Amino acid sequence: MTEPISRAPARGRSARAPRESARRLWSALSPLLRLLILTQLAFNVGFYAVLPFLAGHLGTAIGMAGWLVGFVLGLRTFSQQGLFVVGGWLVDRWGVRPVVLAGCALRIAGFVWLGYARAGWAVIGAVLLIGFAAALFSPAVESEVARQAVAWEEAGHGSRTGVLALFSVAGQAGAFAGPLLGALLLVVDFRTACLAGAAVFVLVLAGHLRLMPQHIPGRVRAGRRGGARALLRNRRFLALCCAYGTYLLAYNQLYLALPGEVQRAAGSQAPLSWLFALSSALVVCAQLPVTRWAGERLGLRRSMTAGLLLIAAGFAVVAAARPAGWTGSAGLLPAAGFVVLLTVGQMLVVPAARAWVPDLAEEGRIGLYTGALSSVSGLIVLAGSAATGSLLDPGLPAAVPWLVLAAVPALAVALLPRAQKETATAA
Repeated sequence: MTEPISRAPARGRSARAPRESARRLWSALSPLLRLLILTQLAFNVGFYAVLPFLAGHLGTAIGMAGWLVGFVLGLRTFSQQGLFVVGGWLVDRWGVRPVVLAGCALRIAGFVWLGYARAGWAVIGAVLLIGFAAALFSPAVESEVARQAVAWEEAGHGSRTGVLALFSVAGQAGAFAGPLLGALLLVVDFRTACLAGAAVFVLVLAGHLRLMPQHIPGRVRAGRRGGARALLRNRRFLALCCAYGTYLLAYNQLYLALPGEVQRAAGSQAPLSWLFALSSALVVCAQLPVTRWAGERLGLRRSMTAGLLLIAAGFAVVAAARPAGWTGSAGLLPAAGFVVLLTVGQMLVVPAARAWVPDLAEEGRIGLYTGALSSVSGLIVLAGSAATGSLLDPGLPAAVPWLVLAAVPALAVALLPRAQKETATAA
């Protein structure tokens, strides 16, 4: 499967305002795609209503030591990101509907359990259940959105990246709204936030029970054997995973390198929340226009190349400013520039990478490959984070860590596989 060459005008493509274009795109989507995109929004609302406040709950209400809090959060990440490939394999074997339903049921149970857990073992069990639930439903939803986006493109409606951009916007909107909901519910207590998160997934479960078809036309179920072996021999896909992993490693610096830079410039980490809000607002407001522009002028490989180079430029901005040692408002400008460039790079990289997977996946195994993209990239982030942490040692010259971090996404451009056809498609 390759990218179509046609540049025929696509539905929703014009110089109209982004809001109008997004409305037209949404109205043209199939009911199944709308369900899946709304599902991503609901997933993130429910998730982020609880998880940002978990560390504080474990440390204060439960009384866990700091190292144990970190261990529990690491277990959640492992049970989710590390097991995406398992969830993807199950989707290919049993189909989208049963895996999404099972994941929602486990997430409901996990949130309820977490709300009532007081012993350490109970908290760990609940967190593992919450993570594994996402390892089930996320590859199912993401892989089917990618497959439906390809069908959308082949039907002549526009670029697949436009659909995947709308999917990213929905996820970011949920990530923005979820913490606001959680903060309101924490006025009562953490258990209330957990039960509200569970209620969101009850609604998702009910919606999928009613609306998700038993068998989705065109979705081929794979056999039990051979998938992993073929995946490990697929050099082009593994190259994509490595390049995408460097993006995730760079994105992780929002939580690792950026807080230290903000602390140095402002004397506290209070401005961090504004920088995170800036990133979320950019994605919600600009993702579709950026994707439309990239779709008109770039192919998948060139979109990822441009995104990775913009991310590298974001690190370079901070590296260039660090020797001056600016503080106060002026000192925060390089950090803001880093956030903006990283976010715009993200808006180019993420839809393109997700859109590329169906072209590289073996027939009937798009779930496995979608899950593997997350799992392999997650391993790269896990290994790279330790190295990044050592770079942030105060003994090094101020600009060195940021220069090294700039080099990583820039060099990753060379890892990108050659597209079978470098094309520019309309969004």
